[in-house]
Amino acid sequence: MLVTLASLKGGAGKSTIAVNLAHAIAKSGKRVLLVDADPQGSVSGWAGIREEPPPFVVVGMARDTIHKELPAMMEGFDHAVIDGPPRVSAIARSTILAADLVLIPVQPSSYDVWAASETIAVVKEAQQYKTDLKCALVINRKIAKTGIGQEIGTALKDFDIPLLATSIGQRVIFAESSAGYTVLELEPAGVAAKEILSLSKAVLKTLGVAKW
Repeated sequence: MLVTLASLKGGAGKSTIAVNLAHAIAKSGKRVLLVDADPQGSVSGWAGIREEPPPFVVVGMARDTIHKELPAMMEGFDHAVIDGPPRVSAIARSTILAADLVLIPVQPSSYDVWAASETIAVVKEAQQYKTDLKCALVINRKIAKTGIGQEIGTALKDFDIPLLATSIGQRVIFAESSAGYTVLELEPAGVAAKEILSLSKAVLKTLGVAKW
C-alpha cells in the first residue's frame, strides 16, 4: 500500500501527517518506508535531528521518477508513505502516479479549499492513466467548536472526492513533535495520538485493506 500526502499549497501539514501516519502504521508491526519527495526536505530534516532512528525508514527522493523507481524499492517493505511537494510539478505528478491513495490535507480556510481543487484536478489527470488510483480529503488543524471548523466540512462535500470522517485538530503537540518526534512518542495516550491512529484506520478502510 502506498499513500501520497499531496497539497499544492505550502503549510497544509503534509509532512506532519506523513511522519505521524507512518508511525501509526509501523506500530502494527509492518515495515514502513517514508519517502521525502519534497525538495524542502522537511521529513529528512526531522529524521536527521532525532537522537534515535525513527520507527520506519526515511529516504529522500525528490525527483520525477518516483513512480518508476519506488516499486523496486518496496522490496522488504509492507507500506510506503510519500510526502509530496507543495506545488504543481513533475515531482508532484510522479508522487501521485506512485500512489494507491492520494490523501489531501485541507485546513479550514478558503485558500486551502482552492488549493484542494487544484490538487484534485492533478489527481484526476493521473486517474486517466491509473484508473484504480483513489483519493480522499482530510481536514487538518481543525479548531473545535468554531464556525469555520464546521463550514470547512460543508465546503469540501461539494467535491466528488470522499472526505474522511476523521479530522486532525489544531494542537500544540504537533508543533512540538517537529523536533524529531511523533505524537505517538510524546503522548501515546493523548488526543492527537488517537486522531492519528483513527486516521490510519480511515486510510485502511478507504483502500479496502483488511489489515495493515
